[in-house]
Amino acid sequence: MDPTGSAPRHGRLLISPSLSTPTFSPSPSTSPAPHHDRRNSTSSPKPLVPFPASSAASRPRSSFGVGGARAASAPASASGPAFAHNARVAAALVPAAAFLLDLGGLPVFAVLAVGLAAAYLLDALRLRQGAFFTVWAALLGADVAFFFSASLSSAAAASLPLTVLALLLCAETSFLIGVWASLQFRWIQLENPTIVAALERLLFACVPIAAPAVFTWAVVSAVGMPNASYYLAAFSMVFYWLFSIPRPSSFNNRKLDAPMQDSDGILGPLESCVHTLYLLFVPVLFHAASHHATLFTSWASVCELLLLFFVPFLFQLYASTRGALWWITRDARTMDQIRIANGLVALVVVVLCLEVRVVFHSFGRYIHAPPPLNYLLVTVTMLGGALGLAAHAAGKVGDAVSSVAFTVLAVLVSGAGAIVIGFPVMYLFKFLPLPMISGYYVARFFTKKSLSSYFTFVAIASLMVLWFVVHNYWDLNIWIAGMPLKSFTKYVVAAVITAMAVPGLALLPTKLRFLLELGLIGHALLLCYIENRLFNYATMYYFGFEDDIMYPSYMVLVTTFLGLALARRLYVDQRVGPKAVWILTCLYSSKLSMLFMTSRSVIWVSAVLLLAVTPPLLLYRDKSKGASKMKVWQAYFHASVVAFSAWLCRETIFEALQWWNGRPPSDGLLLGSYILLTGVACIPIVVLHFPHVQSAKRFLLLVVATGLLFVIMQPPIKLSWVYRSELITAAHVSDDDTSIYGFIASKPTWPSWLLIATVVLTLAAVTSIIPVKYVVELRALYAVAVGISLGIYISVQFFFQAVVLYPLLVATIVSAAVFVVFTHLPSESSTRVLPWVFSFLVALFPVTYLLEGQLRAKSFADEDEAEKFTNMLAIEGARMSLLGLYAAIFMIIALEIKFELALLLREKAADRGVTHGPSSRSSAFPPKARLLQQRRAHAAPTFTIKRLAAEAAWMPAIGNVSTVLCFIICLILNITLTGGSNRAIFFLAPILLLLNQDSDIFAGFGDRQRYFPVTVSISGYLLVTALYRIWEETWPGNGGWALDIGGPGWLFAVKNVALLMLTLPNHILFNRFMWDYVRQTDAKLLLTLPLNLPSIIMTDILTIRVLGLLGAIYSLAQYLISRRIRIAGMKYI
Repeated sequence: MDPTGSAPRHGRLLISPSLSTPTFSPSPSTSPAPHHDRRNSTSSPKPLVPFPASSAASRPRSSFGVGGARAASAPASASGPAFAHNARVAAALVPAAAFLLDLGGLPVFAVLAVGLAAAYLLDALRLRQGAFFTVWAALLGADVAFFFSASLSSAAAASLPLTVLALLLCAETSFLIGVWASLQFRWIQLENPTIVAALERLLFACVPIAAPAVFTWAVVSAVGMPNASYYLAAFSMVFYWLFSIPRPSSFNNRKLDAPMQDSDGILGPLESCVHTLYLLFVPVLFHAASHHATLFTSWASVCELLLLFFVPFLFQLYASTRGALWWITRDARTMDQIRIANGLVALVVVVLCLEVRVVFHSFGRYIHAPPPLNYLLVTVTMLGGALGLAAHAAGKVGDAVSSVAFTVLAVLVSGAGAIVIGFPVMYLFKFLPLPMISGYYVARFFTKKSLSSYFTFVAIASLMVLWFVVHNYWDLNIWIAGMPLKSFTKYVVAAVITAMAVPGLALLPTKLRFLLELGLIGHALLLCYIENRLFNYATMYYFGFEDDIMYPSYMVLVTTFLGLALARRLYVDQRVGPKAVWILTCLYSSKLSMLFMTSRSVIWVSAVLLLAVTPPLLLYRDKSKGASKMKVWQAYFHASVVAFSAWLCRETIFEALQWWNGRPPSDGLLLGSYILLTGVACIPIVVLHFPHVQSAKRFLLLVVATGLLFVIMQPPIKLSWVYRSELITAAHVSDDDTSIYGFIASKPTWPSWLLIATVVLTLAAVTSIIPVKYVVELRALYAVAVGISLGIYISVQFFFQAVVLYPLLVATIVSAAVFVVFTHLPSESSTRVLPWVFSFLVALFPVTYLLEGQLRAKSFADEDEAEKFTNMLAIEGARMSLLGLYAAIFMIIALEIKFELALLLREKAADRGVTHGPSSRSSAFPPKARLLQQRRAHAAPTFTIKRLAAEAAWMPAIGNVSTVLCFIICLILNITLTGGSNRAIFFLAPILLLLNQDSDIFAGFGDRQRYFPVTVSISGYLLVTALYRIWEETWPGNGGWALDIGGPGWLFAVKNVALLMLTLPNHILFNRFMWDYVRQTDAKLLLTLPLNLPSIIMTDILTIRVLGLLGAIYSLAQYLISRRIRIAGMKYI
């Protein structure tokens, strides 16, 4: 949006991204505000830790919403700060809006789409207030549509209070979306700085309360209600971190507002306190309400209640290190004491509850210590480990005493844990107490930062993992994930050992970085293999029984995003190189294909395809220079690798097409999908690295178009000459379709090759791959080849029973192709030959039309009446197809001539302007000079027509003949197929806009009269149709049924004819006005306007009513156009 609102509203529209694209601006460093009494202030004081730098601070001054270069030169006072938290708000509101949109269905989507489209249009027209209110109106309309949606109507029958709460939640979410959209309007930011600051504060205050509820609603709708309170607690913590941690405001750095504020924070003490109470108590209350019947029935239920309180409480204490509890105290020492005391209590409660709810409940079979020793050892292990990690994370392990205590605690925890799982500590104590030694070395790593200690710990821990696996799983005769359990555990152990080694490898020197990269890639390969086996081989065999196991989809998503985040973090820290990140990204991303495809090899196929496609995106980029490093031979190599990888994916493509179509795809569709996939995968190579090579763009366009044509046309092709997998072969030999649907007779499909050849040749000529622009002989050969291929295709596909017409149809298409090609790219003999080509084309029209009926009618003259009637209907349908074909040909010719004439007029006008010297903008001329300039502009076409009459006088005449023939044929089709529909003329009349001014037929027809044929044809067609309707109603058939049975007679005819006459004055005046644009008096228009009312109200013929409505519209339009012309003339005078 224009920040000042003073941009001119004429000329080309500049579409503003203000509603869809966030705007950013730098915010200067703010000075510390003076101290205010907290009791008298509602804004947030300065936190314990400094605020993070605003995301807009690093952005250039010229990155405004629509300013561009204009905003770069604008004064700083006119370019205030923009909303800098769009990404944070989008993470909360965009998924919530998508869920509510899916819940509301088509009515909500339609209302929102129409409203936002109208707002975008108003924004493009610089109507900023209109766009603002339209956005809010669209959201309000979406809320109303959501209220009447079927989903909530069915829910209301089950529980009315829950329905009311759901409606309130949806309304609050829509309101927050509207607030967010309002912050994108720059004029609001500039004109109302205090309001946008309040809106920002409102957004940060309400989103952490509404978003967790909507996200939990969405997850519960997908997976069920049992764990809903845990989902709510998790989402509450996420959004608390995003919005309740003190953030710098985007709008409080103005000089006028500085004296009134005491910090840069967005939220005040009240909002922060409410967020804390919501985080701590709402999940607990929600769990108590949804599980009130079993709340205190067991210790596990009590532990669930305690976990829902103390886990968010621990998270709250950790968030206090980032200033989350600034509203309690400003003293860092006091806050540290609060954090330690409360954290110790919360940690003890959480550990004890996890023992009861998780360890003894789910892993009790692995605890080998007898009670009550098992409870003591598990408590020592878990509580000691948690306290040690918390102390180290809090920075309390630093001096010698604390280091010794930490080491002793680690040794004790390791020994207790080994005893719990049954590790033979006492047996090995005589030789080597491995668990205690591993605890010692891991403590030494944390205290001394010794890499050798860490790798010693990894080695000892690997031995312990091997013992645990061998002791618990090695002798079990179970098949899991499609393999014996013994083999499967080998991969699991390898993945665990690799995961333990990776943190130590990350701390190695830069020269040994390849070890970390190899470790990460190896771990990613193992993880992909393990999850692929668990997800796609979901069966377990044991002791002769078979059971289904389900590896959850969310685990695939969790491991995928954690792996991508880890790779990204290591790359940012410069611990791994770009090639390793590229491989890791492809491997982790390929796991997502398992969620959509059922093939057991889809993960590896997707990985190969991603590795082939993504190098242009992730490699070969020099960020410092922004230039491409890819050479030409590398581009060819990558393109060939992409093609080979796509061919390896043919089974995956086959399965995807089979799932989409519900039946095995044809070989043509499979080949087209392969070509299309190859072309799309090569787009990054051309777009990112060779945008200046036109031949690469043209060839890529040809490949993509060929793939699309194969997909659409599905030509007959046998791929038996290439390797076909067993899956594809088995699908094609299936007899299911034949057994279900039987044998279906179909048209020949080989002509689709001709259409594909036609389109490919046309694209090759348009993109200059075939140089038809420069070689006349090649141009003629191209036109004839395209005409022959397209003519044969049309003949076989649409006139396959009329073989005798094939030569005439092919000659017709060839003539049209030659005419269009040589009109667009003329040669020296075009002006002499093309009129004869067009005459031949017009002569073929009646010959083909008459021949279709006469020859085929003679062939079944001796047949019985039923077959004769059927064949007559077939002939009539073929004739209508012929009329449609010729109408399309004449339309293309008229369009081509109109385009060429317009181009010629523009070139002549440009030459004339250059001859008279460059002219400045019209705004720099005085009114009289502006009038002279307009007269010259209107005189240019007349000058060009005279020159055109000497060069190619046949073009306007042929264009007019083609336009008239096309219009007449379309009218015939309308009368034949629809019986003369009134609505059709409004779609057919614009064809007459293709008429041109010539020196013979339309000598007085100019650019000012271009709308006259359209309006007069509409009025004339409706007039003739109304008269025909009156005649048909009054004198149908051969006699007057009105006199026989008392139907409409002379009174009916006279009344409707009189009403028809009343509609004519406005039509005559308006059509005359469309010819000469002579202004009529307002009195004449006002007097003739009421004449249409009787025709609208009293007539019995629908066409007369349409004429009356059209006459009233004509009168109002003539008045408005005349008024506008008069105002424009007065401005110039």
